Amino acid sequence: MLAAEKGIDLSKVKGSGPEGRVRAQDVLTYVSSAPAPAAAAPSVSAAAPGAPGAPAGSWVDLPLTNMRRTIARRLLESKTTIPHYYLTVDVEMDKILKWRAQLNEELKKDEIKLSVNDFIIKASALSCKKVPECNSSWQDSYIRQYNTVDVNVAVATDKGLITPIVFNADRKGLSTITVDVASLAAKARAGKLQPHEFMGGTFSISNLGMFGVKSFTAIINPPQACILAVGGAEKRMVPDANAAEGYRAATILSVTLSCDHRVVDGAVGAQWLSAFKSYLENPMTMIL
Repeated sequence: MLAAEKGIDLSKVKGSGPEGRVRAQDVLTYVSSAPAPAAAAPSVSAAAPGAPGAPAGSWVDLPLTNMRRTIARRLLESKTTIPHYYLTVDVEMDKILKWRAQLNEELKKDEIKLSVNDFIIKASALSCKKVPECNSSWQDSYIRQYNTVDVNVAVATDKGLITPIVFNADRKGLSTITVDVASLAAKARAGKLQPHEFMGGTFSISNLGMFGVKSFTAIINPPQACILAVGGAEKRMVPDANAAEGYRAATILSVTLSCDHRVVDGAVGAQWLSAFKSYLENPMTMIL
């Protein structure tokens, strides 16, 4: 009984009783002479929140700015409440690049230099006029379709992303668009945009091509129905029945249109992309 209480195996105890029987005194003697059990290893405390298993001091907690809070709130709202779908198309850019070079020669005297993005803004605005469903917004109990095309252009700043507006982009010339964008981008990076210069808009464009990004999908800027994600242009071989080899080199730009399926059906989004592609591949039609 004593051995059981102490958790001792009697086979390890030498008995002093008749015929080697183990007595209570033998158990007590064994207990007092047995080596003390090894101390339990100290328990490992839980890692600090935010970096499981990381040594203390290996991270920095950055306070949230008001802009970052707003960005987080609006993007979360967009991804959790808007049924996104995505359409991608490749656009041949050789004609637009040639036309841009010619126009920039003419504009040298005015110290204006057109960028590819200016043509993308113009083509997007004209496509919105041709397919007005993409120039709309979801208003819970109705869909609002806009008569003007005000294009938000995403600009990266040290404090976060902001989307200043090129108002009436469908009615502006390319040189006016480039001046507007340069002015808005400078004000955005300096933190001097006025609320009316970035709050609102009817259609958005995000261009990451200058960073070497080939293609991507963008998150819709609510309550707008569409945003165009623009990747970088690259040289590719494309079929050409008129070429001796049956193919030729072309500069290809990949763009992806994100649409709110509550407002823009798939076929309508495809019509918008078809119009956009046509404007860029036949740039003279943008001035008709």
